[in-house]
Amino acid sequence: MSLTILVTGASAGFGAAIARRSIRDGHRVIATARRVERLEALAQELGPNLLPVALDVTDPKATDALPGCLPEGWREVDVLVNNAGLALGMDPAQSASMEDWDTMVATNVTGLMHVTRALLPHLLTRPVATIVNLSSTAASYPYPGGNVYGATKAFVSQFSLNLRTDLVGTNVRVTSVEPGLCGGTEFSSVRFHGDDARAAGVYAGTQPITAEDIAETVAWVVGLPKHVNINRVEMMPTCQAAGPLAIKRQG
Repeated sequence: MSLTILVTGASAGFGAAIARRSIRDGHRVIATARRVERLEALAQELGPNLLPVALDVTDPKATDALPGCLPEGWREVDVLVNNAGLALGMDPAQSASMEDWDTMVATNVTGLMHVTRALLPHLLTRPVATIVNLSSTAASYPYPGGNVYGATKAFVSQFSLNLRTDLVGTNVRVTSVEPGLCGGTEFSSVRFHGDDARAAGVYAGTQPITAEDIAETVAWVVGLPKHVNINRVEMMPTCQAAGPLAIKRQG
């Protein structure tokens, strides 16, 4: 069955991989992001089944107006993938940038809330609909410098579970996908404000999971029978595991 899938943050990384996989599976994709030129390049690559739409999820007016701004024939959204998000900085809380904190909350929390609320009435009209929220293992496992990023992803995971309680018995399913170490995207470069050497060091000597692995997981969730809801998917590469509790020893 062909679906219409709306993906936020589709200009790169997970979002672009999810768009490519969805088109390959015979679906149509509404690809949203701020970087319109990248979306247009993606449309050139993937053809007429991808609709590029400029959207900054931190703009509440734009997100609230999104459903009405879609062209005729594209408004019947079956799947919402809340992928837009970012991490900024790894400084300890006492010296972290408040601007970075505010940007993470505006994107990862407020933006996701507004997009979800805007699309929910439309999703409820579909025979079966799915919301996939991109969270992180940082939602469950703290690490030094993760502070607000981890907190925003904990919101995403808990919001997903609470959405399910509101939507139980409806046609709308909700899944939180929670990746661990994932390479091959802009994530760490953005986190370190363009310091590519430092970003590369995060993945040195590892085989991380990839954006294509995330796209595979989203495709699996979306393609399950309509009576099946996957609450959470926690993913890590085999080179990663949850660490021990931190202990500060004297002397």
